[in-house]
Amino acid sequence: MTNWIEIGRVTDIPQRGARCVNTPAGKIAVFRTADNHIYAIENRCPHKGGPLAEGIVHGASVTCPLHNWVFDLASGEAQGADEGQVRTFPIDVVDGRIFMAPEVMMEAAE
Repeated sequence: MTNWIEIGRVTDIPQRGARCVNTPAGKIAVFRTADNHIYAIENRCPHKGGPLAEGIVHGASVTCPLHNWVFDLASGEAQGADEGQVRTFPIDVVDGRIFMAPEVMMEAAE
């Protein structure tokens, strides 16, 4: 975890909620599930560009607030009859602190 950047604490994100991290390419949505798992995905739905951080978190999925597309937070894959995928980003949690690799933030800009 050398050089990883602390982006916040688990308690900064409400259960079944999200916060955004700004990167050179835009926002990465960081989610906390009801069972306190943390996931990071791009904050833009591939369907119509909806802000996924404003979606409803259920289980390990999020529903886009614009047109109800559902994405698996671990894989980024659309669920059900919808097709598509959002990028996922590795996150590490140590002692309640959330870390993201600096290269992830730069990769998002590419």
